Amino acid sequence: VFLKTFAQLCSKDSAGLGDPPPTQPTVGTNLTDLTIQRARITVREVGGSMGPIWPSYYKDCRTVMFVVDAANPVQVSASCMQLLFVLSASALSSASVLIIFNKTDLPCCMSLVEMKSLFRMDDIITSSQQPITVMETSALEGTGLQEVLQWLHSSIGA
Repeated sequence: VFLKTFAQLCSKDSAGLGDPPPTQPTVGTNLTDLTIQRARITVREVGGSMGPIWPSYYKDCRTVMFVVDAANPVQVSASCMQLLFVLSASALSSASVLIIFNKTDLPCCMSLVEMKSLFRMDDIITSSQQPITVMETSALEGTGLQEVLQWLHSSIGA
């Protein structure tokens, strides 16, 4: 749902976000072309279950948007391990990284303070080679997506 809503926001034909697509985890990969302030970029969304093959997509990757389900505390440790795996990849050593805690609209979601604490985000940011930014979003409500667009635009150097 994150990439589909994000693509709707980027679409110049879209007057608003409209009805959000149904929420479900990404299975496999999705490829979407976005235009952000006249800059055309390609976003590849790769589901968490595809972790073992993520490195095959690292070549020519300049930015990473790592989306975490803030309403699923059971997956926090697995998400943190996957994030550390991504950050340790030499092919991504110069990539800008945005960590997005999504689904903040749900009543069962963890706060940003809780998520940062569980991920030990301060330690990750301090020891990482990459510049890291952390944001909260709700893809269903559109909250925070404009900030993600601004980050992406500034990160691609457009």
